[in-house]
Amino acid sequence: MSTQNSGNKDLADHYSFGGLRERIEHGLSTLSQPPTVASLGAVDEFHVGGRPATAHLVEQLALGPADRVLDIGSGLGGTGRYIASSTGAAVVGVDVTEEYVHVARWLTELVGLSALVKFVHAAAADLPAQEREFSAATMVHVGMNLSDKAAVFTDIAAQLAPGSAFGIYDLLVTGSERPNYPVPWASTPTTSFLETADDYVAHLVAAGFTVEVVTDRSEAALAGIAHQAAATSKGSSPLGLHLVMGPATPTKFGNLVAAIGSGVIAPTEIIARSGGN
Repeated sequence: MSTQNSGNKDLADHYSFGGLRERIEHGLSTLSQPPTVASLGAVDEFHVGGRPATAHLVEQLALGPADRVLDIGSGLGGTGRYIASSTGAAVVGVDVTEEYVHVARWLTELVGLSALVKFVHAAAADLPAQEREFSAATMVHVGMNLSDKAAVFTDIAAQLAPGSAFGIYDLLVTGSERPNYPVPWASTPTTSFLETADDYVAHLVAAGFTVEVVTDRSEAALAGIAHQAAATSKGSSPLGLHLVMGPATPTKFGNLVAAIGSGVIAPTEIIARSGGN
């Protein structure tokens, strides 16, 4: 369990404004069927491309029931629940936003996955010291909020058994330009730490990882984000990203779509593998 520093508090304040569980409960009450991992994807997969992007990343990790996966910046737990339900792997998610951790646990209980998926209120750079416990790790739309990615990647490497896969899906910049704010991960540049693919590769290599593939997923992201943006801006679905991001959702999404469309930001997958003995 971490003690939040001021930077983490600013980050938590951006993502949490209270009442999230109540808003989701209200949305669930309008549905005709009990919640499932699939139906929760509309609200718990609030990264570019949603559930299809998660599935694409997880497919490359070749996970199975024997695996134990560390999910960095687990949010509402969508990635962890998808991994557990689709592969049988156990997952431990860590997130700095306390409200997200509580809601993630609740949603996981609703869909009957609490035995496989656990959540810890912790900073990515302050993980529980249980070295080599995990056989894989994921980090989805988290790096944009990490000022010291090199340190975080080193901490993650210490948690992984040798040869473990580390799947990253982040929003990367392609050059010196930056998006207009607010965006989904930051209200101002103060908590936004965008870097290039080359920067990520350098940080990973320095932490002892071998980088196997870097994939620009901009085309696939743009194909899915238009639908996400339309649904959330209208509030047309009882379960949607508007429940998580609040009234500024249309502005945040608009700035993000513009940045991806202009090539300032590239949604990017990175698959790396841990070293060690």
